[in-house]
Order: sequence, then structure tokens, then C-alpha cells
Amino acid sequence: MVEKPLAPSLDSADRILREAADHGAFVQTGHSERFNQAILAAEPYLDGPLFVESHRMAPFSPRSTDVAVVLDLMIHDVDLVMGLIGSPLTEMAASGIPVLTPSIDIANARLGFENGAVANLTASRVSFERMRKLRFFQPSGYLSLNLAEGTGEFLRLRRDLHELHEAAQLGQAPVDLAEIVERIPFQGDGAEPLRRELENFRDAVRGVSTPVVTGHDGRAALEVALAIQERIQNHVAHTRPT
Repeated sequence: MVEKPLAPSLDSADRILREAADHGAFVQTGHSERFNQAILAAEPYLDGPLFVESHRMAPFSPRSTDVAVVLDLMIHDVDLVMGLIGSPLTEMAASGIPVLTPSIDIANARLGFENGAVANLTASRVSFERMRKLRFFQPSGYLSLNLAEGTGEFLRLRRDLHELHEAAQLGQAPVDLAEIVERIPFQGDGAEPLRRELENFRDAVRGVSTPVVTGHDGRAALEVALAIQERIQNHVAHTRPT
């Protein structure tokens, strides 16, 4: 079990994975948000999301100020989005700035995937309030998740779009949003994500299950996070006054 990020560099991550393979061991990466109760409760409603938006905000703390916010916070959402979309990454844009430390304190990344999905990720450690929210937009509706509270809701049309259009043409379309949209609240079972993560690791060691987040998953998230960080650092270098 290796806490996220899996390693400080891709070379280091590859050495870890090679050593594990050479000795018949497995690696599980500590991306505990995969075990978040809101994520697990939302799974029945997820159906090919095409746009994802995440906000992960935290107040300033001296902890981890020597590492950019991308590897400290955003990497959680990088891993979540890559795992839930399940399509190869094809494009990336990123920006961010240092505010209170020499490292990047607030960052935004836009990721494009082969299946047409797009994810917009924002992470900050200079916020007055904590926020861990994730939103999915898909043909069947819209999901809003509060990862901090383990709750969420699914909003979907009560009627077919074609029927709504015909009703509007006849002047019969409902004017109250509640008549058009059905809201389905849901919440997790209250289980602690870290406990679930450790139970998964225990069961994998015993050979009765496999890791939910493998070492290769951890490497994939690290590769994207490092690429985001590099783009931001280049952007800052080119825009900083001389």
C-alpha cells in the first residue's frame, strides 16, 4: 500500500511496479476517494458522463507547502475522473498560480477524452472554506455529489424531450421546473473511506479480492498530474513579470 501520489516521478513509479512484479507482489495506491460513500452511492446513476466538473478547495495550511496543489489535492479528482470516464486522455490545458507559497496554490485543468468527454478540474489550498464537490452531466441527467458529506442527488427529465417540445408548441409546457425535472437524493452508508480502502487491501493480501486502485492506476494518475503541473509551471514562467 503506497499513499498517493505513488511516487515523485514516473521513473520512481516504474521502479516500484517493476520490483513488485519481480517479486510476485501487488501494489495498491492510496487514492481513498475511490471509496468515498458518495461515489459508491452514485454508481447506479452514472451512465456515460460527457462533462465532469470538480471543485476541491481547502484553507491554507503549512502542511505540504513544498508540493504544488496538483499533487497535493487535484490528483484525487484526476484519478476519480479517469476511472469513471474510462477512456484514453487525448488533450489537456491547465493554468494556475502560486499565491501564498513558492509552489502552485490554485490550479485548473481541462481534460479531453477519446470518447468526447471533457472534465474541468479546480483545486485550491487558499480558500476560506472547504469544498469537495463533483458534478456529472450525461444524456440521462445530472449528478451532483458532495464528497465531504457523502451525499448527492440525481436530476433527470420527467418526460421525453420530444414530448416537452410538442407540449411547448401547443402552449402546454409546464412552467414549474419541478414538473419537468425529477430530483432523486441519495447518500452513502456512512462507512469511512479509509476503512474501506484498508479492508480492500487486506482482502487483496488474503487473495479474496483485487485492489480497487492498482499501482498502474496510481501511475496513470501521477502521469496526468505531473503533465498538468508542468503546463502550469511553464504558463507561470512565461507570464511572470521580468
